[in-house]
Formats: sequence, C-alpha cells, structure tokens
Amino acid sequence: MSKVNIKIEGIPFEVEAGMTILEAAKECGFEIPSLCTYNHGECSKGSCRVCLVEATGARGLVASCVYPVAEGMEITISSPKATAARRTSVELLLSNHNKNCQQCDKNGKCELLHVAKVTGARDNMYEGEQTPTTIDRLTPSIVRDTSKCVLCGRCVERCKNAHGLGILGFEKRGFNTIVAPAENRSFANSPCILCGQCVSVCPTGALMEVSEIDKVDEAMKAGKYVVVQTAPAVRAALGEEFDMPIGTLVTGKMVAALKRLGFKKVFDTNFAADLTIMEEATELLDRIQNGGKLPMITSCSPGWVNYAEYNYGDLLPHLSSCKSPHQMFGAILKSYYCEKNGIDPKDMFVVSIMPCTAKKSEKERPELSVNGLKDVDAVLTTRELAKLIKRSGINFVKLPDAEFNNDIVGDYTGAGIIFGTTGGVMEAALRTAAYKLTGEELGKAELKEVRGFEGIKTASYTLGGKEIKVAVAHGMKNAKVLLDEIRDGKSEYHFIEIMGCPGGCIAGGGQPFVKPCFLPNEGSDILDTFKAKRAAALYQEDESKPLRASHKNPQIIALYEQYLGKPNSHKAHELLHTTYTAKEKFKD
Repeated sequence: MSKVNIKIEGIPFEVEAGMTILEAAKECGFEIPSLCTYNHGECSKGSCRVCLVEATGARGLVASCVYPVAEGMEITISSPKATAARRTSVELLLSNHNKNCQQCDKNGKCELLHVAKVTGARDNMYEGEQTPTTIDRLTPSIVRDTSKCVLCGRCVERCKNAHGLGILGFEKRGFNTIVAPAENRSFANSPCILCGQCVSVCPTGALMEVSEIDKVDEAMKAGKYVVVQTAPAVRAALGEEFDMPIGTLVTGKMVAALKRLGFKKVFDTNFAADLTIMEEATELLDRIQNGGKLPMITSCSPGWVNYAEYNYGDLLPHLSSCKSPHQMFGAILKSYYCEKNGIDPKDMFVVSIMPCTAKKSEKERPELSVNGLKDVDAVLTTRELAKLIKRSGINFVKLPDAEFNNDIVGDYTGAGIIFGTTGGVMEAALRTAAYKLTGEELGKAELKEVRGFEGIKTASYTLGGKEIKVAVAHGMKNAKVLLDEIRDGKSEYHFIEIMGCPGGCIAGGGQPFVKPCFLPNEGSDILDTFKAKRAAALYQEDESKPLRASHKNPQIIALYEQYLGKPNSHKAHELLHTTYTAKEKFKD
C-alpha cells in the first residue's frame, strides 16, 4: 500500500494510507484513550467520542477511531483542548452509568474505568435523569443490563461481522437510546444464537454470561457427587486470567486447581471428543456408503446448531445426530461410570468448564437428557473458573501440575485436543475415518489444509480409493456461504465442519477478556493474536501425545467392548445422539 507522511506530537512518521488516526498512533507508539484501542470489537462510527484529537485539515476535534490520516497531517493528542474534551466525553458517559463497580462482573477488566483513569475523569460532574434500565435475564446464557451500556456499538458490529446477523441494534432515540434486540425484546424472544461474541467485546458489564457458580456451590453443600470436565480450549486460555503469557498451556495447573476446589473427579472433555469422533466418523462413512444425506455437517457447536434451527431448518437432516462432546460425557458419566462405581446417577452432579456461553443454554435442551436426568447440570465459563480459583485463595501460578482422573474414562488422544480450534474436528474425524475405511492409518497426523483462520477452508483427500471433499467454516457469516450452496443443490462436499465462533472454541464467548492495557507487541487485531497463540498451544499438546487418533484410545475401545457394543449401536444412539428442530424467527 502507499505511504503518507504525518506528524504526531510534532514527531514525523511514515504510515500506510487509509489508516485511521487511532491505528496510526498505535503503530507509532502512542496510546490515544479510547473504547476501541484494541480493535477486538468494531466501534460504531466513533459514537463514544472518547478518542478525540486535534488534526490539521479538520474542523474542530475528530474521533481518531474513524478519521483517516492524510499526507502532511499533524496530529495533536496532548493539547489542553483535546485532553479536556476526552475527559468530558468520559464524564458524560459516567453520568448515565450504573457505577456499582464492586458488584460488577467486569470489575478489574472494565475499559470504561480504564479510560476514566487515563483521562482523569471526575465523578458526578454531570448529574440528572438517567436512561430507563432494562435487565434481561431470561436466557440461561447471557445477561443484558442497559444501565452499564455506553452505546459504543461494538456488540452490534461484532454480531454483524462475525455472523452476518443483526440481533442487536440501537433502539429508541435521543436520551432514551439503548442497545437491544428489536423492540427491546429479550434474547430469549429473538433469534440470537447465544454465542457470546457480543459479551467478548463489551467494554463494560452491560453484557455478561449468566453465572452458575452458586449452582455448583449448592450442589457441593448438598453432598452431591460433583464431578467436573474441562474443554480443550480452556487450558489454552485460563492462564491469561493469572497474567501468564497468551497461549500458555496450563493443563496440569488447571487440574490441580479443580481438585483443590473440591470436585470429586476431574475429567477431560477430550475423552468425549474421542468418543464423538468414533460416532461421527462412523455416521459419515455410513452416509457415504449407503446413500445417506450429504454433505454431513458437524454438530459440536451449540451456537451453530441454534443458527441452523432458526435459519436453515430445511437443512437439519444434514447435521450429524451426535451430541456435543461435553453432553456425551455427561451421559456416559451418569450411566457407564455410575454403574461401574456403584453411584446413583441421581446423586451425580456434572459440571462442564467451557469456553462458551451457548453451552449454558445447550444443557437445558430437553432432548439432551437420559431417563429424566440432564446430561450436564451446570456450565461454567473459563472466566467463571478463574473467579472460583481466585475466590478460594489458590496461587494458580505456583500450583504443581496434577493429572486428570482417568480410571475408566478420561484418557484422551491428540485428536480430542484439537477440537478447540477451527478445523480441529475435521482433522480428528478424518484421522479415524481413514482408518475405519481402509484399516490403515493416515500417512500423516497433521492435515494442515484444514488448519488456519481463513473464513472457509476446503480440501480433498483420497480414502480407500474414494475422493472425499471437505470444507471448514467458522462464524455464521462464512457458514452461510456453504449452507446456501447446499440449499441451491450446488455443494460438492461430503463433510463440513462448522464452528459458531470465529476461530472456534479458543475464541468462544466465555474465554478471558482482553485486559484494558496497551499491548503494542501483540498485533493490530488483539483477538486474532489471542486465537493464533491459543490454537498453537492445542496443536503443541496434540503433537506431544503418543496416541493421536481417537480409535486408538484404550478407554474408548473398552467402553465399546464393555458397554456400547459398537459405534452407532442402539445403546450408543440412546445415550450419545439427539435430534434438532426447526424454529420460526420471532415475529411478535
């Protein structure tokens, strides 16, 4: 791209043409206070006015997040006029803000408080009437509290850019403006997929997950047999909550912390990921060989399943009937594990630690229960687990590593680990599908064609003399392209993996927030940097495992021999498979 010459605070720099002043300043080592400094949630046309600066050629102060640099432009950040204006902008935001910071879940990571401190904003400078508040707690996944909203529009833009959806928008006018689903409806009365991407980019506590920590506390107090399982993406991000470098693999410390928290058993959801692959790969081959509905689409991501039920009800037969891994594990724990250990399933309480807010609503689906018992009783996000650890006074960084419980369930292969990133389910499934089809292992464990963060990845593999065409998409905006091809009868694929969140579970709506601090060495898009480093941690653990294909897991082999019979058996379908139902978009 072409370059332009500018000056910031009188110092000359050469930057790319087309950059905003905010982007150019960051690249040149300046931090302009803003609510979109980190570029992990697109702001809505400078609406918050926190990043005002002076620039030659402009009439008055300009919002640096949207104003482009130009040849010869001179930018002043520290002038009395600019600093006073930024402080006033923040003070006005605070005047209409619910300042119960002690009780707010975003305390310590609130970007509004960060810019208030940086700008020197004074409390109670503007007092008067406040915008009427809406608090929406009707879904099991997300809470919306408009009293904490600063109308930055990041959530609105994130929903559009990640999913092509417009669930959230600006409702009402003037002083009464709020961010909400249409007509200020609840998320429960809108076609929201509950993925939590809006939560990930909210600078305050206006959008948060529904906490289930109290539910876990009550189960422990009641003397339930409380067990916990952790998703693969959690271990690649949890360390960030304790100021460890991005992408630090903290598997052993995480297990040690969970054991100290009092859980009876600590299992790895990767065991169930291996189980999912056995069921899913068998289902895929059966469809290919016996004229079943193709392409088959993965069903591990509840956000994606919600999207399909709302928008592509006619394509639901294409979805694998497999439950997601943590639901499978819950079903196995309350049947096979309880039977082997003499535990009444009614006494067992299964907790899932997930990087996802949609998992909270998934566990409430009536079709995800067996004999009247829910597969999973509570879901905590990665952030909630960090809260539990900090509440208990555990020094996470100094914990010695511990091992997962894996007496008859819980052991896992490398294939289970990579479920946490886009392309991982596809890669794991193909490792096993190749063996089931040919009786031979793939020549290589790494299928790098389906790795990476391109919106849509495609590949073709020859298995048993047959060409198998696959595609991988993450984020519903990308998924829609593949789904429309199927609907139009133009899809050439046999197998499609779809993940609800951009990047997969590693960037789920329940993962740690980016801290409000200046990170000049972490790339221009902080969330992309986090995704890449978290994914690298999972691939690293995959490569370290002696077994890297699900069908080689000895506990999975024993589970089929002793209990399920074979993949896709009648008993397997009772416990591990489910159905999906088309939903009409809400109109009234």
